[in-house]
Amino acid sequence: MITITDLSQMEKLGVLLGQSAPSGSVLILSGDLGAGKTTLSKSIAKGLGIHQMIKSPTYTLIREYQEGRLPFYHMDVYRIDGDVAGMGLEEYFEGDGLSVVEWGELLTEMPEDYLHLTIHKDATDENCRKLVFEANGPLAQAWLTTILAEGTFHE
Repeated sequence: MITITDLSQMEKLGVLLGQSAPSGSVLILSGDLGAGKTTLSKSIAKGLGIHQMIKSPTYTLIREYQEGRLPFYHMDVYRIDGDVAGMGLEEYFEGDGLSVVEWGELLTEMPEDYLHLTIHKDATDENCRKLVFEANGPLAQAWLTTILAEGTFHE
């Protein structure tokens, strides 16, 4: 578990995630409303070298950004209850970009290889977050190893 004590640390982690993401990575973000999923996603885009304004994909499902080091596919599956059959998400998951899925734990079918990050809000400190990473597959495990080695964060 990693503890984040302020917004700047969350942003620093997001930049590191974007800078270190291998081609074809999938990041599943879980956490309550207001936990910081979209804030983290915006910082990931910054780490990829994307300078466009990053908007929440809550109502559009997927926003695509092509200008960075890797294509960035920012997804939010909250409003569709994870029932994404026939929507072609596997094309994103199997592509060369970085797919970040907010509320991804709601997916009925998970990609083969993904990094799952759960963000827990601290009940006593509104700025504090507890982050739990789970790597599922060799690409995700290598990415997580890089994050933990390069960052000032410790599990």
